[in-house]
Amino acid sequence: MPSLDRDGDVYLLDLGDGENRFNPEWVGAVEELLDEVAAAPEPRALVTTATGKIWSNGLDLEWMGAHTDQVPAFVPRVHALFGKVLALPVPTVAAIGGHCFAAGAMLAVAHDFRVMRGDRGFFCLPEVDIHIPFTPPMAALIQARLSKKAAHEAMTTGRRYGGEEAAAAGIVDAAVAEDRVLAEAVQRAAALAGKHGPTLGAIKTGMYAGTLALLLDQTPVAFG
Repeated sequence: MPSLDRDGDVYLLDLGDGENRFNPEWVGAVEELLDEVAAAPEPRALVTTATGKIWSNGLDLEWMGAHTDQVPAFVPRVHALFGKVLALPVPTVAAIGGHCFAAGAMLAVAHDFRVMRGDRGFFCLPEVDIHIPFTPPMAALIQARLSKKAAHEAMTTGRRYGGEEAAAAGIVDAAVAEDRVLAEAVQRAAALAGKHGPTLGAIKTGMYAGTLALLLDQTPVAFG
């Protein structure tokens, strides 16, 4: 399950040591930890990491298949989690040390910056290959945070980007050796920890107003 630690001014949100898939329990834990960071005294910044070879493999399709009646209300909650990260009044960096797929990849792009392992692990939006169209809020998030070229290729081909390829496409800000991912992310976050939270939050909310309006709409949605 997700946990929170601290390195100086930088809060370290560990998504877990498994596949870190989105189900109500996992999402609830992440929501609570994000709220804790947002309420913490300044200076503060956030690095989101994970233990093991997977950063996040996205939605818990097994849980969704077993709880079809809950899915229409759960998907907007996932959207809202993306929105919470996108507008968080705290500098955020995703430290991607392993596979980052589907909704996990969307969570990563909601962060201000991304550092990825260069030699192993993939960033991938596989929806076109698993026959699950993006919801409008998901599509809006990806297109708001990636270049038009990168968003089009990632969304329509399901390409698996290694770290160096993701950096070349502008999907991540740096691709580094495995033992440097967390340190690089913490260094970047620490350099921004002194930013004034209310001002930063207002800037993000203004920049992504249209995307946030979609992400925070809690109307139940059909999915799949």
